[in-house]
Amino acid sequence: MIVVTTPTGQIGSQVLDRLLDAPEDTGGIRVIVRDSARLSARARDRVEVVQGSHADPAALKEACAGADRVFWLVPPTPGADTVEGHFRAFTEPLCEVIGQQGVERVVGVSTLGRGVAKNAGQISASLAADDAIAATGVHYRALCAPFLMENLLHQAQSIRDAGVLRVALAPDRVLRTCATRDIAAEAARLLLAPDWTGRRDVPLAGPDDLTPEGMAGILSEVLGRPVRVERTSSAEHRETLRRFGATEAWARGLADMVDALNEQGFYGADAPTTPESAPTGFREWCEEVFGPVVRG
Repeated sequence: MIVVTTPTGQIGSQVLDRLLDAPEDTGGIRVIVRDSARLSARARDRVEVVQGSHADPAALKEACAGADRVFWLVPPTPGADTVEGHFRAFTEPLCEVIGQQGVERVVGVSTLGRGVAKNAGQISASLAADDAIAATGVHYRALCAPFLMENLLHQAQSIRDAGVLRVALAPDRVLRTCATRDIAAEAARLLLAPDWTGRRDVPLAGPDDLTPEGMAGILSEVLGRPVRVERTSSAEHRETLRRFGATEAWARGLADMVDALNEQGFYGADAPTTPESAPTGFREWCEEVFGPVVRG
């Protein structure tokens, strides 16, 4: 039995779709979801549903009863009181369930930066959550992605209307990227082939060596209109997040993350690409995903 968390989210929904499309026997799929109405019709027909949050120990215990594999993702929550507390609120119930119910393997969504990232807000909290899960002794694979291409969808209107790509990262340094579909593909592969053991990070960095300025150039070519980079400071980024409703703690964490990325460079050129596990290039993603959104 496979348990899928965040089955209506950006990554979790793609993991669930891939599991439903799999020709091999999954042993059954169970999802834990706050609003089952958001599941697709085919998912509702084919999966077991546990209503609730995977931060709720009772709901998580029910979802993991008899399950041997779990897809795990801590959802970003801009309304969280603290970054560290938010990650602990999800991770501690999972660690308890692993110890009590015999879950054998967990595939989690994490980040690049292990052993390098310091005082990096949400990145540091995510890496600490990995350590807590692995400390239970469960077989664990952390899917470690850099900057998600889908983050740019939040700027679709600005890029379309003003031709501006706003970044708080150094515009002339390589920024490794990954498409969420590649994360989902690797997660599904691991969940469907449960013969791996131990703990391991799985880096997922796409094939490009692009700076934000290079990304703007590709956006210009794909959209057929000029797109330029406008750099903002981490403080400006923090204030923008606050204006859009993030708590001070969440906004500060993301500002700390930006500062760490700029100063420590663990999403940069020193991180090797992994095209065998993250094959989607930035131009391909722009043509297939971003362009249709902007034009739509």
